[in-house]
Amino acid sequence: QMPEPEGKYDPETGATLYARGTNGLVYQQIVLPVPALSEEELLLLPYYTTLISEVGCGELDYLQMQDRISAESGGIGASFLAKGQIDDVQAMSGYLIFSGKALARNSGELTQLLKDVYSGARFDEKERVREIIAQVRARREQAVTGSGHGLAMGAAAQGLSSGSWLSFRLGGLAGIRGTKELDKSLNDESALAQFCDSLAALHEKIRKQGRQFLLIGEEAQLAPMLDSVKTCWQGGNAQVEGDWSMKPVSYKTKEAWLTSTQVNFCAKAYATVAVDHPDAAALTVVGGFLRNGYLHRAIREKGGAYGGGAGQDSVNGVFRFFSYRDPRFAETLDDFDAALNWLCTETHEHQALEEAILGVIGQLDRPHSPAGAARHAFHNNLFGRTPEQRARFRERVLNVTLDEMRRVADTWLKPEGASVAVITSPDNRGVAEQLGLSIQEL
Repeated sequence: QMPEPEGKYDPETGATLYARGTNGLVYQQIVLPVPALSEEELLLLPYYTTLISEVGCGELDYLQMQDRISAESGGIGASFLAKGQIDDVQAMSGYLIFSGKALARNSGELTQLLKDVYSGARFDEKERVREIIAQVRARREQAVTGSGHGLAMGAAAQGLSSGSWLSFRLGGLAGIRGTKELDKSLNDESALAQFCDSLAALHEKIRKQGRQFLLIGEEAQLAPMLDSVKTCWQGGNAQVEGDWSMKPVSYKTKEAWLTSTQVNFCAKAYATVAVDHPDAAALTVVGGFLRNGYLHRAIREKGGAYGGGAGQDSVNGVFRFFSYRDPRFAETLDDFDAALNWLCTETHEHQALEEAILGVIGQLDRPHSPAGAARHAFHNNLFGRTPEQRARFRERVLNVTLDEMRRVADTWLKPEGASVAVITSPDNRGVAEQLGLSIQEL
């Protein structure tokens, strides 16, 4: 069992401190629960988190701010994290995280820098905002051929839980399409002004949330870091109740997304269970078992795709099949069903099960850097992923049997329950329509 990093909590500031070997670096995060947001505001979050470290702040314009960031830190940024509960994937909670790292001697400057960005970021440099959105669009469009399998899985799973829907809308294919539309609309001055105003209003709402801090550094750095947080923030406010929530999502998807690509990315998804459900461990092992025993041979060796596989995503409660850079399309979707048939009807060697279990345990026990392990432990606790819950899951993985794998496949992975999504070229429109997939233009 990997030892869990121990953090110390300071009730006055709401800071959790981890003493770790960090090679003379310090890490800081400001953690805020997501306020109640409308759907429109929720869809702004990816742009907000990208722009916050790229715009001006207080008296400084964006160029001066970039100089200040590179002089005082090793970089700062913001991110949005949301997960369901360990026993209910539809019950979502979310946090906004402002984070930065710096050399230990710049620890005080890092605290002040994060405070200034948190309280004084301005979204009034319209040309800068337009330029960054254009860059985001270019990056997202280029990502389609590189990570098409992830995008296809996201599209297939979009209706199976609120977390999957959120990923699809914010960072998935719907997010990419939204960014293209946004980028086009910003050529109109009034739309650009309105977008900047919406970001400023969202920032104002986020700033009012209760906050807590995560501080990671070597033992000798922690007291000065905590002092600078106390001085800078005049005692944090550690009430961290978020009132953001999402309605449960449940619908099936059958979509073909057309874009300029020579190869296909195919995916099927099934609604399954949250991480603390007794069946989650067996479903996780099924993913590796199907990949090693059937999908690699059928999809890569015979089918000619670059890769293929399956896996349980217990954060969002979905089981997903995928193929990567695949010359085939309909045949691959049939292979996904054939893999389940193979699992339930053939006799299997115990060694194959052992290999699949070892693969899962290897993922669970993969090492993090000292600071990464502390960050991981803190974020796990935010979302109720306690060491006890993870130990329980690990134990269940080690005890999975062949019969149990067949039972969970039979219970949760029924062909009639599948959602399907494919990223393909416009040449395959006819095939997609024959399969009953609705056509989406990217």
